[in-house]
Amino acid sequence: MPCSDPIFVHPLLGADDAWSGFRIEFAPGRASLEALSRLRASPQFEAIDKRLLWFIPSLPEASEAAQTMERSVTVFSARNGAQDNEALERLEAALRQAQHQVALIVTPESKLPATGTWDYLLIGASHARSLPPYTLLGMASRTTVVATDVHTHVDRQWALSNACSLSSDEFLLTRPTGNPKPDITRMKLLKLLGLICEDADTGALDAIFREEPKLSYSLLRLVNSAAISPPSPITSFAQAINLLGRRQLQRWLQLLVYSDPNNGQHPNPLLQKAAARGRLLELLADKLPPSESPESDGEIAFMVGTFSLLDVLLCMPMPEILHQLPLPEVAAKALLAHEGSLGQLLGVVDAVDKHDLSTATHRLKTLGIDGGDYLDAQLEALNWAGKIRP
Repeated sequence: MPCSDPIFVHPLLGADDAWSGFRIEFAPGRASLEALSRLRASPQFEAIDKRLLWFIPSLPEASEAAQTMERSVTVFSARNGAQDNEALERLEAALRQAQHQVALIVTPESKLPATGTWDYLLIGASHARSLPPYTLLGMASRTTVVATDVHTHVDRQWALSNACSLSSDEFLLTRPTGNPKPDITRMKLLKLLGLICEDADTGALDAIFREEPKLSYSLLRLVNSAAISPPSPITSFAQAINLLGRRQLQRWLQLLVYSDPNNGQHPNPLLQKAAARGRLLELLADKLPPSESPESDGEIAFMVGTFSLLDVLLCMPMPEILHQLPLPEVAAKALLAHEGSLGQLLGVVDAVDKHDLSTATHRLKTLGIDGGDYLDAQLEALNWAGKIRP
């Protein structure tokens, strides 16, 4: 059975580092109303926080009704003489008449529009930084500016300081400058994770928390988050084990490494990205070919997804990190070299994050994962991770 084309969903960050919207991309050359209809009809789409915006690419064959969705913004590209310009102009006029929100993608080759002519302006970080001073500040008085292709932490800070209300999150895949040494708390957590992987007894685990009170505080914040919503607050490590069980607790310990014990209530986008990766791989593991079933264990898939960003977080090479963790061989191979079916799934996620959508599409097809299944898994993973607010 042929696989349908996938849709790729990218979170957009607000000024407070929380997810504030999502940008949709189609596989190159495969944009279609059918794919957009699958998104609209997905129960997982309805479950996601209704305060968040969806930036949807404009389709020349779409009618006004087909293009619009609840809380969506239709995104147009700067006019470039394309064959579909006339149809897109008609669509834009219809959307404006219906007072539907519209956005424009600008490039270095295109002229900036007049302030207020579009609801949103999407502009690449490098392009934005080449503009004359205060250009974006003036634009932002009547248009919401969205920075895209934000590849470094410096670009992210520049965008926040120059009137960009939303930005993409590519910078999360790079190590921040000025903090090359791993935090001692996180190094102790690696030791804790090693004990968990070896199925150590509760006393050995509790001893680590006694050595590092910050870990205990962070764990309790995490397990009491909206993603779990326990009937009554969990107040101790022993209670967490009793209520969650060791397997579920191990899942939250894997995410705990991304939780900054000093950040109070501030969202941590890297934690949510790791959580979304873990849940996505867990859901897709069930879609792998039956011959690969030994590699399809959901717990291992979740581990591969969450651990895939440890090198960024700890500013350490992945081989050095894995040397300290007694992971299953299939997990280690997936993390080190994208080997095995879980490694190929991780390769899909990495390609999507780098906007190499041709590679991502090809790898999904090779694995036999249908585009609709991939969309549902993305939405469910984003919905679950979006509720983690320590």
